[in-house]
Amino acid sequence: MTDTILIVDDERDIRLTVGGLLGDEGYLVAQASSGPEALERIDESVPEAIILDLWMQNSEQGFEVLSRIREEYPGLPVVVISGHGNIETAVRAVKMGAFDYIEKPLSADKLLLTVERALNFRRLAAENQILKNRPGQDDAMIGHSPALEDLRRKIEMVAPSPASVLITGENGVGKELAARTIHKLSLRADRPMIEVNCAAIPEELVESELFGHEKGAFTGAAARKQGRFDQAHNSTLFLDEIGDMSLKAQAKVLRILQDQKFERVGGVKTIRVDVRIIAASNKKLEEEIEAGRFRQDLYYRLKVVPLRVPPLRERPEDIPLLAREFLSAYVAKNNLGVKTFSEDLLADLGRRAWPGNVRELKNTVERLAIMTPGGLIDSDQMGGASAAPVSPPTERPGRDFMKLPYREARREFERLYFLGQLEGHDHNITQTAEAIDLDRTSLHKKLKALGFKEWVEGK
Repeated sequence: MTDTILIVDDERDIRLTVGGLLGDEGYLVAQASSGPEALERIDESVPEAIILDLWMQNSEQGFEVLSRIREEYPGLPVVVISGHGNIETAVRAVKMGAFDYIEKPLSADKLLLTVERALNFRRLAAENQILKNRPGQDDAMIGHSPALEDLRRKIEMVAPSPASVLITGENGVGKELAARTIHKLSLRADRPMIEVNCAAIPEELVESELFGHEKGAFTGAAARKQGRFDQAHNSTLFLDEIGDMSLKAQAKVLRILQDQKFERVGGVKTIRVDVRIIAASNKKLEEEIEAGRFRQDLYYRLKVVPLRVPPLRERPEDIPLLAREFLSAYVAKNNLGVKTFSEDLLADLGRRAWPGNVRELKNTVERLAIMTPGGLIDSDQMGGASAAPVSPPTERPGRDFMKLPYREARREFERLYFLGQLEGHDHNITQTAEAIDLDRTSLHKKLKALGFKEWVEGK
């Protein structure tokens, strides 16, 4: 994405000269001839950096603008310029938070180098903050199963486009990892992806978190605050668990998707942004729409490209790879020496249902690493594992499905499938329903229809 530089100077010739210089280097240029105009432009659309003349009508106007920017947009680099300054002016500006100070007449090479350094500094600061907020996360999608390869192929196709993406899947499958992979392969990858967990924010604070607020907008709003849409300008905003967002906030998100503009809470100024939306939910949003809890128009806006992250039980061949990777990362991080899995244990892990998916597998691996004193972790340590075995029945008469009529083949397949799932979960209806992503009532009806009455009567 192209960086926008705001030039603030009351001399038109300076604005045109600097603007032409930056434009030739591929930057987008915005201009303001005074401090108040500069602040208004920043409120409307936050640039990536500012070149600010300290001496506009009087020297204090430039310092006032610098002070406001540092207070309201602390991550925004400001390069100050002046033809009337001295060493005291430069020291004062830097102490107030200016990125650098350049004296007029301006050197083109020095100005371009300083702008480049300021932009790199901002990117590094933003990326460091994102990494601090999510320590220990790995951006690699591990596995070679057909289900995961299909997901990778779709991600590679959609990533370079600006299209909105809706990611669905059960808890713990790695929807956030899929979103980060899309962003990493996108044209916006030079900026950090901004993440919001909609389920973790109290309903009364969702709008302030997403859109920001003005000073005094509500009790406790002591200063203006940038929202996540502001922060994600020219980047990607990941709305995790969007099914938990209030209808009021959904309406505002819909407007941004349509118009790419919004107002802060308590504000009247329209702010324009360029934000790509990736949303995720473990809920069935179609059912939420029918229940009146989710907007249908927003659903179709988000679902330009739908992606489903497969549960772990659909990619059992990836389990040994994941287990080894999680073990290697955990023992290295915690200095536990050399630990390996036995082949029997890896086979055991591969036969389990993992209703909590990749997250549950990772937690189990870490528990095994902690509780095994030696270097070899074998099946004896699996006693307390929560995931139920789900190996398919082996001593059951097989049938040639290709020789059966469609309806009979389908019924036979369903019998074998549900029988294997039930046996793998000790005939527990609730656990089986959760593991296969089917509500309990529907599973009850299906089992009765398939003739498993002895397992569902009285349950």
